Amino acid sequence: DMHLLESGGGSVQAGGSMNLSCTASGFTFDDFDMGYFRQAPGNTCELVSTISRDGITYYADSVKGRFTISRDNAKDTVYLQMNNLKPEDSVVYYCAAGPWIACRSISCVHCSTFYDYWATGVQVTVSS
Repeated sequence: DMHLLESGGGSVQAGGSMNLSCTASGFTFDDFDMGYFRQAPGNTCELVSTISRDGITYYADSVKGRFTISRDNAKDTVYLQMNNLKPEDSVVYYCAAGPWIACRSISCVHCSTFYDYWATGVQVTVSS
């Protein structure tokens, strides 16, 4: 059984921090780039951050300087540390394994159909 199991999420006040984790099972985690999507306004599934097998990272402009992605290949887990959270960060976050397919102008539910490995998502709520 191959899947991604997310944890973390919940509620926090603006300016606070939260850490998401995503653990893989049933496939060779080390062979995949990993990342997180979220549902953005305008029905776009935004690729928030990725980390390659070699540890090269990418961040969307909307989270640059606030979010940090990392991975622990020994634990088959990717982490997303989110700092200085804003109310507009309040959405569902989905962990996924690459390769990356852009999901502009479609929902994350639709986007998930393009991916072999896609987690069920965790809700992040940031109150002002």
